[in-house]
Amino acid sequence: MLTHPLKAPWAKFDAAFYRGRYGAALPEPDAPDSALEAYYAATGAALGHSPNLFFAETWYRAAYKDVAAQIELGTYNCGFAHYLSTGFMDRSPHWLFADRYYLACHPDLTRTRLQEAGFINAYDHFLSAGDREFRAPSLFFDPNMFAAARPGQDFSQTGPFTTFLKEGATAGSTTRLSWYFDPEWYFATYPGAAAEVESGRYSCALEHFLFNPTPLNFDPSPYFSEDFYASVHVDIISALESRQFRNGYDHFIQFGVFENRKPHPDIDLAAYHRAVDVQADLQNGSHRDVFAHYVAHAQSNARRAPRRAIAEHLTRELFAARARHRRPLFARKKLDFSQPGPPAISVIVVLYNQLDLTLTALASLRRNFAGPIELILADSGSTDETRHVERYVAGTKIVRFNHNAGFVESCNAALAHVTAPVTLYMNNDILLEHGAIEAALARLASDDKIGAVGGKIIRTNGVLQEAGCIIWRDGGTEGYFRDGDPNAPEVNFVRAVDFCSGVFLAVRSQLLKDRGGFDPAFRPAYFEETDLCISLQNDGYKIIYDPAIMVIHQEYSSSDSTIANHMMAQNQPKFRAKNQAYLKTRYPANPDLTVHARAARGAGQRILFIEDRIPLRHLGSGFTRSNDILAAMAALGHQVTVFPIYRPVETLLYFLF
Repeated sequence: MLTHPLKAPWAKFDAAFYRGRYGAALPEPDAPDSALEAYYAATGAALGHSPNLFFAETWYRAAYKDVAAQIELGTYNCGFAHYLSTGFMDRSPHWLFADRYYLACHPDLTRTRLQEAGFINAYDHFLSAGDREFRAPSLFFDPNMFAAARPGQDFSQTGPFTTFLKEGATAGSTTRLSWYFDPEWYFATYPGAAAEVESGRYSCALEHFLFNPTPLNFDPSPYFSEDFYASVHVDIISALESRQFRNGYDHFIQFGVFENRKPHPDIDLAAYHRAVDVQADLQNGSHRDVFAHYVAHAQSNARRAPRRAIAEHLTRELFAARARHRRPLFARKKLDFSQPGPPAISVIVVLYNQLDLTLTALASLRRNFAGPIELILADSGSTDETRHVERYVAGTKIVRFNHNAGFVESCNAALAHVTAPVTLYMNNDILLEHGAIEAALARLASDDKIGAVGGKIIRTNGVLQEAGCIIWRDGGTEGYFRDGDPNAPEVNFVRAVDFCSGVFLAVRSQLLKDRGGFDPAFRPAYFEETDLCISLQNDGYKIIYDPAIMVIHQEYSSSDSTIANHMMAQNQPKFRAKNQAYLKTRYPANPDLTVHARAARGAGQRILFIEDRIPLRHLGSGFTRSNDILAAMAALGHQVTVFPIYRPVETLLYFLF
């Protein structure tokens, strides 16, 4: 009689199961239970019969080639005998139970604790208690999803997994048991698989997928392509050829998903993972990984995939409409920039019509900073109500032109009126977000060698215009991470950059006056702030991008994009000719070099710091020391990249507190 000394559920011969499964092939299906057990021991085991519901003999032999070899040599007469002898210590007995997965997902269970509690192994615990506790035995079986398909059913005595097996595992063809396999899609896509299940060779679609002899020929769902994965991620081919993984999907769900590898040509997990709400869901434990989250929300149509930005022409119209609606507020009560004492900052704003946008921008400036502001408005020949801006704004200096002088000339004229130690160039089509001015002043005060500071510029549709800017060797420029997510980790650290645009640029006033402001050669506009930032760097000053400065910008509201592009093309040759020596030190224009070019040359050494996870101080242990080391290297001006072995799922907010 084949029984395990500890009489675990998987160690017993089940006559009722055996009769039901193999009755048609038995010489005496109605024989007594003891006779059936004797037949199994003498004949059925060698034929590949399973002794009970919980052990899959044919799967066990196929999964463990060494066991099959020992059976061939006569060391064991079946896989079950091997499992009872030594296999129970580290092997999985069933295609829907993964020993390592079970222990990894439930840190309260260790082999030592299980033995101390009287359990022979993880499977013994699962069948005795874990099943009724709704613990998952495998990535491919979520007990909550199984139970949700059977509302009102009581699983207190017989858990979901045991119920699934007692029903013949047929639900594996009709019910989605996890986000990692779609049985209905599978049968519709592979009718041959449905035929094999119908013939009785496999119990269900899920078993066919996990057990078929040609695993590279079958995809689990419309969200993963075996052919695509192997063709794009060529580093796994040798592992597939050596059968370290059953197929590409096996590699993906174990490792690739945590590296944000693309599972399908139409799915960009890295971009999807950057969404704040997705990261929050994962941090809260709603799903094991970003792929499961993607599939879950694609199925329920709760999330568009791929995610699309809101049409910018609509958001620009809304931005302008809200500005128009606000004007009566400023007519009723003026914006007041009267200052009781010396100004902390001088703000230069160039105006050319667009009064509604101007008033909205100035209102955001007034709300943003409670300290004394010296506001200097340079009216570059406006023809609308902007000519009477003083009706809406008090306590400001106004420099007027009787023609459209352009940005450079207007700013230089306004600079003569600056008395504060810091000058901010600010567009009239922006909204300053919370704390922007204070953050800029604090950053400049932190280091005497910081000459200018800029911030995160976000377009009206919620995507980035720039997070600091790059100058390429040919004199071309690029806003770093344009069209990206403002909360992506790539744009949420302070760094020295080539330049920041004049949308929001805070500069030490004396440095500006020493240079006479912007170079008049770049009149009427474009490349003037780029040239200024190079001049500052040539004199040993840093240009700093600070993500704590956030600005919403209605891009090209004050000039037509066609005209702007024309002026850029006109001034770029001048810029190149003037700054040849500097440009020789820049990277050639190449998207593959963006990650290198995003920080200014000479901004310390590039250091890769590898740690188990992001070393937050509150984690204690060695993470506190790692945090100190990182802080010290950053303070020395080095560019430090932290590579956590376990990908973080925390949101940006988690790291700011």
